[in-house]
Amino acid sequence: MSDFLYCYFSSNESFRFKNIKKGVHVENENRIEIYAARQEGYCLKNNQIEDKLFQEFGVNRGLRNERGVGVLTGLTNISKVNGAHVVNGEKVPMEGELWYRGYRIEHLVEEVRKEGFGFEKIAYLLLFGEMPTKAQQAEFFEVLRRATRLPTNFTRDVIMKAPSRDIMNSMTRSILTLASYDRRPNDLRLDNVIRQCIQLIAIFPMLAVYSYHAHNHIDNNQSMYIHRPDPNLSQAENFLRMLRPDSQYTELEAQALDIALILHMEHGGGNNSTFTTRVVTSSGSDTYSAIAAAMCSLKGPKHGGANIKVMQMMQDIREHVSDVHDEDEICAYLKKILDHTAFDGAGLIYGMGHAVYSLSDPREKVFHSYVEELAHAKGWEDSLALYTTVEKLAPQLIAEQRQIFKGVSPNVDFYSGFVYDMLGIPQELFTPLFAVARIVGWSAHRIEELVGSSKIIRPAYKSVMKKLEE
Repeated sequence: MSDFLYCYFSSNESFRFKNIKKGVHVENENRIEIYAARQEGYCLKNNQIEDKLFQEFGVNRGLRNERGVGVLTGLTNISKVNGAHVVNGEKVPMEGELWYRGYRIEHLVEEVRKEGFGFEKIAYLLLFGEMPTKAQQAEFFEVLRRATRLPTNFTRDVIMKAPSRDIMNSMTRSILTLASYDRRPNDLRLDNVIRQCIQLIAIFPMLAVYSYHAHNHIDNNQSMYIHRPDPNLSQAENFLRMLRPDSQYTELEAQALDIALILHMEHGGGNNSTFTTRVVTSSGSDTYSAIAAAMCSLKGPKHGGANIKVMQMMQDIREHVSDVHDEDEICAYLKKILDHTAFDGAGLIYGMGHAVYSLSDPREKVFHSYVEELAHAKGWEDSLALYTTVEKLAPQLIAEQRQIFKGVSPNVDFYSGFVYDMLGIPQELFTPLFAVARIVGWSAHRIEELVGSSKIIRPAYKSVMKKLEE
């Protein structure tokens, strides 16, 4: 047989064999899906717990009571989130406060804006507990930039292989894989953990942006390009540089993103992803596993995806309201949303209310001026008008229709998606961008947990199982 015919038949056999394997795989998946659907009823029947039992045993679902007050599970020096003060033994709603290491967030943002960009300075503050001197700030900036490197061929061998539409999943896979490139992945000595945290903070923008480009190329058939970070630029500037095809951005755009990152860096130890970080850290697990677990928590739509819901809701309002400047028309449609007859039927006006804040979210108040400045610079006044009207009407409507114990106000997610949209950041990167900021807070809490606690976090669960035998 000639080499040509041999190659022809060999390739045909290979093609047929691959098709057979694919067919077997599909058949196996179908059988597993059928089985799972059949067993669903058992899970529903045998895992229901009556509401009255939670009340009977004093269990606060979600570790929060009916007034939204969290169960105290730990102490922290890193930040403070406050939405009420005590008067005569009663909690009274107040204007929201957010403190980083003893400093008000409003004052920190005001100070760093005078300097241009503040991500690196505030990251130092959160990690090490003190405001850096100019020399310390310069040294930390240099260390971060030195750490802005991925292992050789990591982008090709890990990020570009089997990219996912879910960028958070891609990033989490990359984080866990990075442990294989670390000479001391399981070393819990503090200096080693600090080193690992700094390296992760530095490369998170690369993991996010490169994962998006890989997905956009493979799944959307778009051009693939990889821009290396510039060691002379800030975290926010490099994010925009790596994301955009021409690497161009304005100073206002980069400053707005810088402020967004600072506002999302840290928010106490009780939020879901930070608490996850501390729980996994308390078990003695490594840095990569703890941060990967936090990523899995953050990607949940109840935690990190709120701004996407706001964007979807605002688009829905635009499609059903003829004039975005007509308050009466917008008000009528918001009532439909609250009545479960519009948008997604959930009865929620997204971006309103917070687990802790009541009268105001300080992050939203700080962010508002940057939102307005960016909207005017980019000619997005109509969209800004819609957001402003919803911000004005929603708290009133919610208060009229719902039993509110502590007040309701717009939170930072109400505007963050709008800002990202104006910056040309795709929605697939909204939650990853949250992670690019919050990795600083996770790192600070991991360090604090290692320094200040030696016990594994293990809350109790009351068993209400019925014995079927003696």
